[in-house]
Amino acid sequence: MAGAAVAPAGAGNGNGAKPLTGMRLVLAGFVLAMANFIVVLDTTIANVSVPHISGGLAVSVTSGTWVITSYAVAEAICVPLTGWLAQRFGTLRVFIFSLVGFGVFSALCGLSGTLPALVLFRLGQGFCGGPLMPLTQTLMMRIFPKEMQSKAMAMWAMTVVTAPIAGPILGGYISDNWSWEWIFFINVPIVALILFGVLALLRDAETPTRKLPIDSVGLILLVIWVGAFQMMLDLGRDEDWFNSTRIVVLACIAVVFFVVFVIWELTEKHPVVDLSVFRHRGFSASTASLTIAFGTYFASIVIIPQWLQISLGYTATAAGHATAFSGVLAVVVSPMVPKLMQKFDARLLVFIGITWIGICSLMRAHWSTDITFGTVIVPQLLQGAGVALMIVPLTTIGLVSVDPDETASAAGIANFGRTLAGAVATALVTTMWHDASREKAAVLAGNLNGAQSVSDTMQNQGFSADQARGVIAQLVENQGMALGTVEIFILSGFALFVAAMTIWLAPKPSRDAKPAAGH
Repeated sequence: MAGAAVAPAGAGNGNGAKPLTGMRLVLAGFVLAMANFIVVLDTTIANVSVPHISGGLAVSVTSGTWVITSYAVAEAICVPLTGWLAQRFGTLRVFIFSLVGFGVFSALCGLSGTLPALVLFRLGQGFCGGPLMPLTQTLMMRIFPKEMQSKAMAMWAMTVVTAPIAGPILGGYISDNWSWEWIFFINVPIVALILFGVLALLRDAETPTRKLPIDSVGLILLVIWVGAFQMMLDLGRDEDWFNSTRIVVLACIAVVFFVVFVIWELTEKHPVVDLSVFRHRGFSASTASLTIAFGTYFASIVIIPQWLQISLGYTATAAGHATAFSGVLAVVVSPMVPKLMQKFDARLLVFIGITWIGICSLMRAHWSTDITFGTVIVPQLLQGAGVALMIVPLTTIGLVSVDPDETASAAGIANFGRTLAGAVATALVTTMWHDASREKAAVLAGNLNGAQSVSDTMQNQGFSADQARGVIAQLVENQGMALGTVEIFILSGFALFVAAMTIWLAPKPSRDAKPAAGH
């Protein structure tokens, strides 16, 4: 994560800050871990609630996914700024401001009664939530003694792994038993408790500040091209893509401003995103592999709960339970990865991890409307091992490939790419999924055999002609969606195999390279 952009490990202890001890250290570590937990939780808690949110706001499920993508885009844009903000205003001040903003925007999300308002407040939530992850990492490194920092990072990392397990379960339970607004309201009291703990325990953990120039032009260009590109993806399906003047204009804006952004950042003395790190082959290969793999993986965890609810009649709670299994083996395997990296080529671990996720994606190629809960959770459970083998080695390969003074920029760009990939892939795959489902349903409808006899039988059992036609149409639509879902997972499997092969473009890293803390 971009925590390295703020302060390297131990930097806090090296510039005059005294590490905490005893119960105060334990409580402070727990408070920071909870702050990270709640931010990661919010990246997945809304996934299973999209049908509920869409129904509550009277919009399509496709439009409802804006709730996910808007948060991810805002978070991605804000992450590269975290280091500059912390050095300019102080790590603790920025952390407190971001925490309060996250709580306020969470409340506003729950109060919003329209989709535009909800998307706007989710943007605010993402902008405030983005810095919290790297800042919690930095503050932990500052308050823990040097000999305990590895344990601190293990605590931090466990929140990253466990929050995606809790998110779908909690989101599903809240949506089914309360209302979708409470997936946002629940953040408010938790944020209040964390804020109280931070003010009571960490008041001496502030970092020195210094005035730094900011690449305001680069930041504006970044916001414009990312925003235009994401809007193009989100609106494209509803407006028939490039048959729409608006989509064409958004595409042109995204391309032109992206090109200008790249040129500007490569020539700017203090770029907001230091693109020069891509000259390192190891960093370029690892970032490309991470972007493709994470984007494909994240898109699948958005589609599965929606399909289970829309087509198979699962409740949000049941869909959440099914989705949550993806984190179980990740928790088990993650502690083993550092030792494996000392014995094996990190590229091999990445290749095995991503390939395994791809195999799990292809395991879904036989899914149908008749699948059982057990069939759903098996690939979900197994892919967690692949995720654990992918993340830490990939990050380490990228960061050990760059010069020491470029580590901060490289960490920020890798996190930016990962977060943006999740948002872009969600929008793209959701559109492809609905299009494929419609096409498959149309083909099935044109090849129906015995539809009239089924309709007659149903009418003899008391159904009206319209009701019989409606039941048959629903069956065709459900089967079409099942076939469309299978097609997406087959494509995802091949995309993951491409990501796995990409890592071999990186040079072989040293086995002495230490895993990047917190990633």
